[in-house]
Amino acid sequence: MEDDCRPLLSSGQTGDSYSHRSSTDSLDFKAKRPFHVEPRIIVGDDPQERISAEAAILNSRVHYYSKLTGSSDRLLSPPNHVIPQPEEIYIYSPLGTAFKVGGSEQVSKNPSIVTIFAIWNTMMGTSILSIPWGIKQAGFTLGILILIFIGLLMLYCCYIVLKSRNAIPLVDTSDWEFPDVCRYYFGKVGQWLSLFFSMVSLIGAMVVYWVLMSNFLYNTGQFIYSYAHHINMSDSEFGTNGSDKVICPYPNTEPGRNESISRNYFSNVGNETSETFEHWWSKTNTIPLYLIILLLPLLCFRSASFFARFTFLGTISVIYLIVMVTIKAVQLGFHLEFHWFDTTELYVPEFRVYFPQLTGVLTLAFFIHNCIITLMRSNKNQDKNVRDLSVAYILVGLTYLYVGVLIFAAFPSPPLSKDCIEPNFLDNFPSSDVMVFVARTLLLFQMITVYPLLGYLVRVQTMGQIFGNHYPSFFHILALNVIIVAAGVLTAKFYPNIGSIIRFSGATCGLALVFIFPALVHMISLKQQGALRWPSALIHSFLILLGLVNLIAQFLM
Repeated sequence: MEDDCRPLLSSGQTGDSYSHRSSTDSLDFKAKRPFHVEPRIIVGDDPQERISAEAAILNSRVHYYSKLTGSSDRLLSPPNHVIPQPEEIYIYSPLGTAFKVGGSEQVSKNPSIVTIFAIWNTMMGTSILSIPWGIKQAGFTLGILILIFIGLLMLYCCYIVLKSRNAIPLVDTSDWEFPDVCRYYFGKVGQWLSLFFSMVSLIGAMVVYWVLMSNFLYNTGQFIYSYAHHINMSDSEFGTNGSDKVICPYPNTEPGRNESISRNYFSNVGNETSETFEHWWSKTNTIPLYLIILLLPLLCFRSASFFARFTFLGTISVIYLIVMVTIKAVQLGFHLEFHWFDTTELYVPEFRVYFPQLTGVLTLAFFIHNCIITLMRSNKNQDKNVRDLSVAYILVGLTYLYVGVLIFAAFPSPPLSKDCIEPNFLDNFPSSDVMVFVARTLLLFQMITVYPLLGYLVRVQTMGQIFGNHYPSFFHILALNVIIVAAGVLTAKFYPNIGSIIRFSGATCGLALVFIFPALVHMISLKQQGALRWPSALIHSFLILLGLVNLIAQFLM
């Protein structure tokens, strides 16, 4: 069955082999011979069996070369110029018909609105949960300004990535990705560095997912246990009262501190059953280990196509979060006081020195640079790519602003301090909150399906580069997955702070894939064209400096 899924013409034939037309060593009789199809059994769009005159001529030429290749002489194999293009390949059916398969340029062409929301859906990840905390760390006013500035900056760097392959002369770059562009300009060093930083972003996301899945599974279990045993959360001095309860999991928060430590508030703390449940249902000690049983086998699946069918859960989860945030803001009301530079007991200043923590989070929140070329390639209106990319970034920025501003503004001060806002703002709501329980459940199922997809991307890129095979063997894949899972388990146990994980991984991968490589590629291409001027060189050198400062600042907070 696996052989039946292989294309009739290998990718090497349509790519690299065209650059070696004069080399007889590159000819492979079995790989280059097209499948022979009689013209009378071709089925086109017309219900009747029809075939164009051009296709008939092509078929006759293939007939001719098939006659010549009766001998074992490989020099008589069909030359490249008679090999059908991808859009001219036919798949033969045992029923006696053949179906024409469109080429890559004809398949999956989406209108602009679909492309825009595909970008929006791809960027809407776990970072949205940390935006309110990031705004709190930077200060309300400065946080909004930074979010707008970083969004525009990331949009410009993404625009450079999107246009980078078009500036390469005399080379067909239609199927290139940004690592291929880096390899063209910087050789193997650029290729491996781009791969390394891409792995940082992917594995960093997988670690964040493991921490969040542990969190969501823990709180989901707490909700079910409390409901089954009629356990009510007691009124805590660190939480608000009433039906719209908000809690401060770590009340002794110092300015700039970003650790997240959970506490349980059960009315029957001394109950032996409750103590046993808490022992075996611990957010940091047991839940991360339970996830291994479920997720490690899923990571070892040879194909991730099954999980790709559930990507719609991401859109549903984000829409539900937006609705839930709106309802919570209406119920809680706004609690704002503007203190520009001084911290008060309940409010943070509008400008804080911890703003680099927000810039690190936003670097990952707006990060889509390593796959933007792939997403935009399927856009039906290629001349509208820049417009559609800009609209998508504006929608993403507005979504982050909406969630971040509403959660920060609605956080009840008094009685709680704004410094209580957690890196995962869902932790500021108790496990017994039904709306938050639904949000956590949706996000949990979404992450269970997305996590294997991320692992598949890591596998494809690492194994493809090292071994030239995406699935060299089961034991190779198992060893890689064990390392990835171990990183998630250890982080969830000893440092379950998604805010810091996001900002460090975002600043690290952003340094290379957002600032350094795009800026250098842009300057080199302009220099080769003789169009590089000192203002452009100064601005793009400043971009590289910003990326470096952003990374260094994460270690100083």
